[in-house]
Amino acid sequence: MEFWTLLFDISVLLSAALIAGTICSRLGQSPIVGYLFAGMLLGGAGGFDMVEAEHDLGALAELGVSLLMFSIGLEFSWKRLLRLGSRTLLVGVLQVVITMGVLAVVTLGFGLSPAESVAVGAMLALSSTACVLRMLNERAELDSPHGRGALAILLVQDMAVIPLALLMSSLGSDGTPAEIAMEAGRMLLVAVTLIVGLYLLLNQVAGRLLNVLGHSRDRELVILLGMLTGMGSAWLAHHFGISPSIGAFVAGLALAGSPFSTQVRADVASVRVVLLTLFFGTAGMVADPVWIIKHLWLVLPVTIGVMLLKTGIIWTIMRAFRRPHAIGIATGLCLSQIGEFAFVLGYIASDGNVISDDTFTLIVSCAIVTLLATPFIVPAAPHISDRIQRRLGAIGEPSQPSDDDHPAVEIVIVGFGPAGQQVALSLRELGRRALVMDLNSNAAAGVRDLGLRFEIGDATHPDIIDHIAAPALRLVVITIPSPSAAMHVLRQVRRISPQAHVIVRSRYELHRTDFADAGAHEVVVDESEVGDALARAVRAAGGSASASEDG
Repeated sequence: MEFWTLLFDISVLLSAALIAGTICSRLGQSPIVGYLFAGMLLGGAGGFDMVEAEHDLGALAELGVSLLMFSIGLEFSWKRLLRLGSRTLLVGVLQVVITMGVLAVVTLGFGLSPAESVAVGAMLALSSTACVLRMLNERAELDSPHGRGALAILLVQDMAVIPLALLMSSLGSDGTPAEIAMEAGRMLLVAVTLIVGLYLLLNQVAGRLLNVLGHSRDRELVILLGMLTGMGSAWLAHHFGISPSIGAFVAGLALAGSPFSTQVRADVASVRVVLLTLFFGTAGMVADPVWIIKHLWLVLPVTIGVMLLKTGIIWTIMRAFRRPHAIGIATGLCLSQIGEFAFVLGYIASDGNVISDDTFTLIVSCAIVTLLATPFIVPAAPHISDRIQRRLGAIGEPSQPSDDDHPAVEIVIVGFGPAGQQVALSLRELGRRALVMDLNSNAAAGVRDLGLRFEIGDATHPDIIDHIAAPALRLVVITIPSPSAAMHVLRQVRRISPQAHVIVRSRYELHRTDFADAGAHEVVVDESEVGDALARAVRAAGGSASASEDG
């Protein structure tokens, strides 16, 4: 019966999220806002109390965050992560420490005890990994300067959850400082050992298994291995007492160097969306909308103050590292909210009687308001930062170079059959770099021999096109023989990257007009090319025959 109760609760929450998300989308807002409102209305804290298995839903929601981190890890190789730069990662460390310290001092001035002030500072210092990374990913801004800065800081924040949780426990503990320090050191050692071990194990085992399975026709085996890798790593991390999202991220990093990374990320996308929707819904359940409305005079000033303070601290830190104003402000705005881990730390502090119930309720209420505001702030962050930079007269500041392992993709070849191979050879002769996309893993060696990038992926899948399509994309050559698949890829490319020049290979003349009407700039037809080749051969043979007769 517990299972069916959980299934009913999932159905109710997803139904409410669907309705509220659709309304928000129609109004031009992010569906995340609708998911949060759906949770607030269904929860027991001031809502209709229609969900019984709230704790179990929370566990599923945490898995959604882990799969998000797994997907993000697939975007980054270990080398690319390191190339975020030690300075960028140091910014993350300073952000956590300074924000926690400043907010602790501020709350101490409002009459809280030293222990409670430190706990509140720790809770408010963290931002929302799930909300920010999802929005940056959807807007293709994850690899922008402020997107890379936000990612580095969020990764540091996720790793900081472990020592901060220990700090919360120690604030309510009667142990000696030496005992507390020993326990903290032990946990950090376990975390570092697990992360390194996971990366080495998955890099050797999962990557090789994907290569083996990729040669089979059963693509579902690759999907299963990808899901098992992400969820298994999350469980292992949780088992050893560290954040599951960190374990999942490390698993993604281990597979990022594999040509299967794009396809695995697309395959887990549907499950990830469902679980993330549950996450935002359960986050909304924590809030008491009645309490928020009654205490709006307190919630709004505290919320605005926290968001401005966090933005200012990140801006100041990034300026100290000689980053442009625009990047510092945009990064600060993206990370100005109070994150989901504040709930986790709050529960630990509340159980240890470190913070009062009123303080916890206020923080949760402010966190929900900031999460509701984030879908509006993240899209506006680059525009706001540019305006402030112009006001400051800092237009001439140098932008930061890209830290990507690969230059921006300008040319994509879809399909590596005989036609795709000829296109790739011509690009090599011209000295141009390109990305080749094909479902056949056997093509990898041939592509790399030509000095081109290769990724395994079904280009008819919208998420695959979302991954390769970008403002830098200039040329797409679709060489796959299936007219329906080629048409699907063409329409996706025209929708997402209208600036790209598209050349389509068509097997039959009758499809030429259809491809042209769908937006292809050039259509190369097999029948016509074969006919031209045959005509040339006939002319050559006829000329030879005439010469023989004349002889």
